[in-house]
Amino acid sequence: MEIVLKYFSDFTPAQLQQLEALKGLYEEWNGKINVISRKDIDSLYERHVLHSLSIAAIADFQPGTQILDLGTGGGFPGIPLAIFYPEVQFHLVDSIGKKIKVVQGVSEALGLKNVTSAHTRVEEIKNRKFDIVVSRAVAPLADLWRWSKPLLKKSAVPGKQFEKGLICLKGGDLAQEISESGVKPRLLELYEIFPEESFKEKYIVMVKS
Repeated sequence: MEIVLKYFSDFTPAQLQQLEALKGLYEEWNGKINVISRKDIDSLYERHVLHSLSIAAIADFQPGTQILDLGTGGGFPGIPLAIFYPEVQFHLVDSIGKKIKVVQGVSEALGLKNVTSAHTRVEEIKNRKFDIVVSRAVAPLADLWRWSKPLLKKSAVPGKQFEKGLICLKGGDLAQEISESGVKPRLLELYEIFPEESFKEKYIVMVKS
């Protein structure tokens, strides 16, 4: 928890309570359904919570913004972002039902009113549009963009550095993946935002629509 407070300080008491509750909730759920590796549970706040909140460091989402978390797994980056932005609406989807069960359990325990979730494949989402799609190392950039593009609204949302499109968290050498994607993303190195060893060679990848 200290590592989150090292970089973010403007939390309400309710948000602090929610953030502090995350470790116990994920430990409890991980005992039933293994959604986070054992070693990562010990570094939950650095590897998962702070990693997710890197998006909040570069994008100032306005109240009422609609965000889709594509392939959310156990709720990352969606749940930490939903705590950070209580006035923003998040829809978390994953094709694996047991992972959505964890998302629903954690969201309910935290009292997050701005989170909905669904056990579905992203291609099956119909009659809904979003301002932003977020994702964390789920699939190659080409696939993420192909899935995201039809679900993005046409009108832009005011923001700090990002208006509308896809924001994904990725690691490693992305040159080939970007080349094959056919898009020209903006890359930000996480180590420049959070100078911690675990964030070396990790990036925020942004594709504007």
